Amino acid sequence: MPKPKAKSARKNPQPKPINQNSSVATLAMSSLHITLEALEKEHQRLITQIKRKRTELNNFVEQLRSLATQIFSKTDAVVKKMIALDQEIHQLFDEILADKKLGKKSRHKIETIYENLQMIGIIRPQNSPDDYDEENEELDELFEETETDSDAPREQKSEQPKHIRQTFLRLAEIFHPDKVADAESQQRHTEIMQEINRAYHENDLARLLEIEKQHLSGGDIESDNQDDLTRRCQLLEQQNQVLKSQYENLKRELTMFKRTPEGSMVSDYRKAIKEDIDPIAMMVKEAQREAKMIEGVRDFVRDFKNKKITLQHFLKGPDCLGGTREEMLEDLFEEMFGVSVQVSRF
Repeated sequence: MPKPKAKSARKNPQPKPINQNSSVATLAMSSLHITLEALEKEHQRLITQIKRKRTELNNFVEQLRSLATQIFSKTDAVVKKMIALDQEIHQLFDEILADKKLGKKSRHKIETIYENLQMIGIIRPQNSPDDYDEENEELDELFEETETDSDAPREQKSEQPKHIRQTFLRLAEIFHPDKVADAESQQRHTEIMQEINRAYHENDLARLLEIEKQHLSGGDIESDNQDDLTRRCQLLEQQNQVLKSQYENLKRELTMFKRTPEGSMVSDYRKAIKEDIDPIAMMVKEAQREAKMIEGVRDFVRDFKNKKITLQHFLKGPDCLGGTREEMLEDLFEEMFGVSVQVSRF
């Protein structure tokens, strides 16, 4: 009987060796994609925040400018009248004190009245700058807009942060009008370059990136190249740091505007309007009342110069002030020394 053939041993297939480098690269690529997605989300969030904060800042400054313009237009005439009255009162005292026949004691008493009128704010201190022009200059400085100048000095351009300058140069290379031949494209590129220049000179990276995204279709990297993804992540990290700084600067600038006297005026104006109060009309009325009071002081000093009233009468002070002098002087002492005092008349 033939012997059965022995079964040949079945060879187990050897597992294919794992390419560790390939596995690590795949994990790294996956991690880079996740990082890139997070950075792009943060990037877009920052640009949106900057856009909102910039709009808020621009709206606040525009409200401030509008309110200041309204106040100026409605109080200009009465303010000019007050300035003219102020100058006239100074001139009258100069003429009174220039009288050589004036006795030493009388001169001293008149000088005291003159100094008191300046101290309590009825008239401006002698030889002080024109507050009216000074206030206008301050407003001009507050609202001064920086003009875009494509021919800005080289040293000014070199101060721009590197990433902003790189973005600017990249966009300028694409959108410079000389890069296209037809008139329609040149016009479009000129308008885009104006936006680019304005954003560059304002250090506005967010706006530059908005322009880039708006006018260029690319930007999203779908490549599986690890080096490309790494470079994209690094670029976004740098840009996001600048965008964070830009956002914080905008917040500080808005806070600064709100803390100025003019900014407080806007807040007070809003509150008054909600309560159906016209603060500008009240301001005009108060200015007119003050102008009338100063006019009464002018008439009083002029009457003394023209010898229509005696020195004794003059030393009592003008009736038009009423309790104003005492109230103002008491407020002055309280503000300076933190104490309440009783002040007598001239």
